Amino acid sequence: MTSSFSAFKVRCSRFGVRCFRFVLVLVLVLDLRAEEPALLSLSQAHETALKNHPRISVADLRALAAHQVTREARSAFFPNVYGSVVAIGTARDNTRLAAIGGLNNPSIFDRNAEGLIITQLITDFGRTANLTGSAKLRAQAEENNAQATREQILLEVDAAYYQALQAQAVARVANQTISTRQSFLAQVNALATNKLRSELDVSFARVNLEESRLLLSKAQNDLQAAFSALSALMDLREPKTFRLAEEPLPPDISTNVSVFVELALQVRPDLLRLRNERDASLRFSKAERAARYPTIAAVGSAGVIPIRDPQLPDNYAAAGLTLNLPLFAGGLYSARQKEAEIRAKAADESVQDAENNAIRDVRIAWLNARNAFDRLSITSHLLENAKRSFDLAQARYNAQSSSIVELNQAQLNEISAQIEYEDTKYEYLLRLSALNFQTGSLR
Repeated sequence: MTSSFSAFKVRCSRFGVRCFRFVLVLVLVLDLRAEEPALLSLSQAHETALKNHPRISVADLRALAAHQVTREARSAFFPNVYGSVVAIGTARDNTRLAAIGGLNNPSIFDRNAEGLIITQLITDFGRTANLTGSAKLRAQAEENNAQATREQILLEVDAAYYQALQAQAVARVANQTISTRQSFLAQVNALATNKLRSELDVSFARVNLEESRLLLSKAQNDLQAAFSALSALMDLREPKTFRLAEEPLPPDISTNVSVFVELALQVRPDLLRLRNERDASLRFSKAERAARYPTIAAVGSAGVIPIRDPQLPDNYAAAGLTLNLPLFAGGLYSARQKEAEIRAKAADESVQDAENNAIRDVRIAWLNARNAFDRLSITSHLLENAKRSFDLAQARYNAQSSSIVELNQAQLNEISAQIEYEDTKYEYLLRLSALNFQTGSLR
């Protein structure tokens, strides 16, 4: 009976230990999952940056403010209505006042009057229309500037995202290299202990291991720097680590650069903004020329006179037309017209210069993208050859047919080829993003 009870206790103890181990493993797994970085795709990074980045908010607010300027200029087309309250006490009877420029009763009596005055512009020979058109074009320029700001932010997001992917790839290569070289160092140590390899081989193996650790340290630093830049672009105050989704490699781009040049000239938001500003300057110069023309307006006034002289009626009403013609202002109007025309000419030259620069930038971006795509194929073949060379050098070293120097050189070539391939892959993606930015099609 005692032995059976002891066996039962042992089984219970073993069961409890297994349960404890299971619970411990489960807790560790759940904890690792809780600390696992969030998955982030490039499209999600774009969406977050467009939603949160302050520069985009600033550009949008400026566009909204520019639309209010358009309303300000257009308001001259509508009537102006304002109230008037007058209280007058005269010094003596039969006070007279002759006045020009408004509707008035030239006889001055003790009185209190309240009423409305309405003025309506009839024509100013195109000045208000041109001012409104100029303001509308400047509002469109601000909208295009906001779009250019969005594309600039997206380009910066792409750069940080691809740099992070590139650093992650280099870190993977460095970790694999460290693991391989640690195993190799242990192997060489064992061979040196048995006098089958020299201490020089052990020293070489240790140096190579430390070099791979340096490579890992730099890759980790580059990765954290890229995450810091990406977090700032997403308006995160503290840097955050993500699990980045890989972006597929797009196919080769068109060999006809003229297609990209024409697209850029048509849709690039910065070019559209400059054209809007040029056209706005032209409309403003026409408005300044019209400032020397007459202004015709209708004026009406009506109201009541609750406190008045017995000679006055208890209400009043009148209407008329006013004609204002600027005769002499010391050259002010002609100088303003010349200034506006010169600024419009300068704006036109700025558009031409910007178009020339855009054509140049598109061609350079296209050449860089084409070159990155060509180098991607070359580095792929280079990596395959470097792997075969390393396998051959390792076999020769294991067969004691070569020195560790040859093996180290072959391994260094393989590591360099791996890093070059990863760098070129993400450089191609970034060059494509830059080309889309230059053509105004980065979304």
